[in-house]
Formats: sequence, structure tokens, C-alpha cells
Amino acid sequence: MTKYLKDQEYLLIINNIMENEEFKKMDKIKHHNTTRLDHSLKVSYYSYKIAKSLKLDYQGVARGGLLHDFYTEQISDCSKIKDKILLFSVKHPNEAVENSLEYFDLSEKEINIIKTHMFPIDYKIPKYAESWIVSLVDKVLSLGEFSKKFSYKLTYIFNLYLLFIFNTVK
Repeated sequence: MTKYLKDQEYLLIINNIMENEEFKKMDKIKHHNTTRLDHSLKVSYYSYKIAKSLKLDYQGVARGGLLHDFYTEQISDCSKIKDKILLFSVKHPNEAVENSLEYFDLSEKEINIIKTHMFPIDYKIPKYAESWIVSLVDKVLSLGEFSKKFSYKLTYIFNLYLLFIFNTVK
């Protein structure tokens, strides 16, 4: 995904995060059928575009979406932890908040975006419309990335769903 490279406003918003050495390490960690950095950029950018078109806090969405999976545990293959996947899904948002706060100043809304992105798997309900956007975009993209291992038909369905969302918010 290189669309975000042409969006100067988006790049200005995420620049300090993208330049952080600890954050850059996410490019080496597998996440579904991609890297954790690539996944986070997609979640961030698509959420940013939706929030911007809805005249919401698109800057907070871009930052929170980018940091939603910025946790320290280096798990590269979730199939190795099948028995712990639910616990991991509930645990990593808090770790991502702690790790993000160590390197960046975050607003209450950005913290909520990161902390609640696993809803409804996790019990924490998003407090802001921006948090809902990131959570939903994360689910759609994660399912699409994960489905590439099994069937291109599922990816096609999820891409159609994303197109529907984008066309609806215009």
C-alpha cells in the first residue's frame, strides 16, 4: 500500500511516529499475511480517510490507528499460540497503550482508540466515533489479510465491503 505516501497531510501527522526506531521494528514482525507495520499503516490510513470525510478527529485517528498494534511482544506466528490467542487479543491493546505512552504524547481519544480496537473480542467498548472507525477498519483488514492464507474469494468480499464503506461516507 503506497497511497499514503502521496498524502502529504497524512504524512505530516504520522511523521514523528514513523521516525521512531522502536516503532520501525514492526516492519520485521509478521502479522497475518503481511507485517505489523504494513497492517498498522493500512488501518491508520483508511481510518484517517473515513474520519476526515466524516469531519471527525482524523489526526487522532491517524495516530491511534498507527499505534494500535505497537506492543512489545514479538509474536510472529499466531498459530504457535492457538491456546492463548483470546488472552493475547485482550492483553495486547493495553501493552500497545503502555508502549505508545513511553515514546509519544497521546490524547485521551488516541488512548481509547488503541485500548478498544479489539472490541467486541475484548470487553472494552469504544467511547468515541473515531475509536469505532479504527476498530471496524482493523477487523475488516485483519479478516482480509488472514483470509489470503485460505481463499482469495474471502479477500474479494472484504474488499467489496471496504469499497461499500468508502462510497457510503462520500
